[in-house]
Amino acid sequence: MSLLEIGDLRVAFPGRGWRAKPVEVLHGVSLDVGQGETLGLVGESGSGKTTIGRAVLGLVKPSGGRILFDSEDITAVGTRERRRLARDIQVVFQDPYTSLNPSLTVGDILAEPLVVQGATAKDARARVRTLLDQVGLPADAAERLPREFSGGQRQRVAIARALAPKPKLIVCDEPVSALDLSTQERVLDLFIDIQRSTGVAYLFISHDLTVVRHISHRVAVLYRGDLVETGPAARVTSDPEHDYTRRLLLASPVADPVVQQQRREERRKLVAAERAVTA
Repeated sequence: MSLLEIGDLRVAFPGRGWRAKPVEVLHGVSLDVGQGETLGLVGESGSGKTTIGRAVLGLVKPSGGRILFDSEDITAVGTRERRRLARDIQVVFQDPYTSLNPSLTVGDILAEPLVVQGATAKDARARVRTLLDQVGLPADAAERLPREFSGGQRQRVAIARALAPKPKLIVCDEPVSALDLSTQERVLDLFIDIQRSTGVAYLFISHDLTVVRHISHRVAVLYRGDLVETGPAARVTSDPEHDYTRRLLLASPVADPVVQQQRREERRKLVAAERAVTA
């Protein structure tokens, strides 16, 4: 059963200049995320993948289509309903530092949404201890400020905050792209472990096929506002059908310099062929 269903989603932004026509950035995208599933949403900058995540979170208004969450139409719900939905839909952003209040301790950052939702101070403190353990941080982290942690540790704090209200879905918007490769792998493994223990679903947004292959059950590929390919992660990330997906795969770095050079040359040919067609 689908937890999140997006049907024929369209989003348009105002054009630049007086009397400029709106610019449509999503052209009728349909996808779904099952309960406890990870859907990797991948595409280059400007493809519209982050816009989909923001539409699910209610941060941008769709110009067409609909979004269903747990069989409820949330396409145009009001502020009060959005607060209620925050229990079930959370987000982890790309930059863990700017998404955390630098003047609050980690304990206060994690306890704040719980208290707002009605938890007592005692229950919130107990939940904070559980969350810190869940994301692999020491108990004394609650007394420290975000600036005292590394980038990977701050992202763990951001993940803990998203987990605080026990959501059904977390929108992960490029959550590891600001981290080094070794830290990326550890954080991705943390996401996987949390999913196994809690059953939470992820809409995992990334530009990197290597990253989505590591964490996703299925992958959806966006190109200039259109869904061009979708399928099991193992197939899409190793034997893609669409030329654009092949380009994304060839853009992923490999350790062998000879193979890397071959991939760059093959990608250059694909780009040149596409330009020749659209010219």
